[in-house]
Amino acid sequence: MGGIAVLARQAGHKVSGSDMNVYPPMSTQLEEQGIALIQGYEPEQLNEEPDQVVVGNAMSRGKPVVEYVLNRNLSYTSGPQWLYENVLKDRWVLAVSGTHGKTTTASMLAWILEYAGLKPGFLIGGIPANFGLSARLGESPFFVVEADEYDTAFFDKRSKFVHYHARTLVMNNLEFDHADIFENLDAIKKQFHHLLRTVPGEGLIISNAEQPNLDDVLEKGCWTTVEKFTENSADKAAAGWGVRLLEETGKHFEVLLDGESKGQVSWNMIGAHNRSNALAAIAAARHAGVPVEVALESLSTFTGVKRRQEIIGQINGVTVYDDFAHHPTAIEETLQGLRQRVGQQRIIAVLEPRSNTMRMGVHKDKLAASLALSDQVFLFQPADIDWALDTVIDELGEKARLFNSVDAMISELQRMMKPDDHIMIMSNGGFDGFHQRLIAAMEAE
Repeated sequence: MGGIAVLARQAGHKVSGSDMNVYPPMSTQLEEQGIALIQGYEPEQLNEEPDQVVVGNAMSRGKPVVEYVLNRNLSYTSGPQWLYENVLKDRWVLAVSGTHGKTTTASMLAWILEYAGLKPGFLIGGIPANFGLSARLGESPFFVVEADEYDTAFFDKRSKFVHYHARTLVMNNLEFDHADIFENLDAIKKQFHHLLRTVPGEGLIISNAEQPNLDDVLEKGCWTTVEKFTENSADKAAAGWGVRLLEETGKHFEVLLDGESKGQVSWNMIGAHNRSNALAAIAAARHAGVPVEVALESLSTFTGVKRRQEIIGQINGVTVYDDFAHHPTAIEETLQGLRQRVGQQRIIAVLEPRSNTMRMGVHKDKLAASLALSDQVFLFQPADIDWALDTVIDELGEKARLFNSVDAMISELQRMMKPDDHIMIMSNGGFDGFHQRLIAAMEAE
């Protein structure tokens, strides 16, 4: 919704918005774009009647501002519907979907198009470092959008991505998530198939070959050419896009298409998941007319996304990272990538289980295994979670600690950290300012 506000502002509209507990980097972006941010959901903010109210999916019946909109018969729409009608309708939409990797892949794709001189528009659920903002209208037909499967609004329970009418569609992966709105995995597959139904026959679908759930979606019916990609296949001559590592850390690799080398990438991104993201972005950009060699060259200058394995501090030999991981698969992939990069140096994982699915306990049996590659684990126990994290602590053993206080976590981290440690903070929220408070404490020490 912050990105949609930015697009509306760039289109020349006067824009304000309301939310609770907005935190950087989005709060900073909104301020820089001249967008008024109102804390809370009281109806007084609408006393100056707007021409259009755009309703995010965090808004539910019973919130005073929502009831005011309905009672006064104000004109309202959803974020995805506004985006389609005002921005996407006449554009070549490149949509990036999947349970994980949407933000990073969309950021890579937008940067490839930018590097190629295409000046794309984009709407991304994070802030790509190469651009410094999460959304822009762009100056060409091409528009990159992060295509989320979460529902649209309280009055439209379809997944957001069916509104976007993609011509180029990336499907990164598909797992069970968002247990607050989806009953089971099949319900999510159904929404993904609704998405497939919107892609034109002359378009392109780019799908992860190692995701059987995506194959299930394609088997329900597909009317569009499909290209597959895989980072991990032992058969590098297989049809589709692949990778050949040129050194152990993964900083230098070769990109293959149908077993034939298309060139090499040298970069500072970590993890097999990011190489997989890169393959999807390269394939999507090629569909928009970008030569593969240009895409590979651009990725060597890709500088990542805020809150995605972002280094936020290096103090007295200790490196601190901020990462958005909040699903066991994403947690494991993040730690695998860091382990591949740092070798035997100590990794301390700090996790706030904040997502609705995690708070409901849907992934509690997989959480300990996802953290196994770390040397020490600091788990935060939120007050409003539906289950106790003691079971995870028991499974992880002596290397794990459980806290219900951010201050206590920071104190214990300061006590035990030593040079060459890597502290990976994983949360999809503000974590009560944990990141900034830890850095401040380390600098003061």
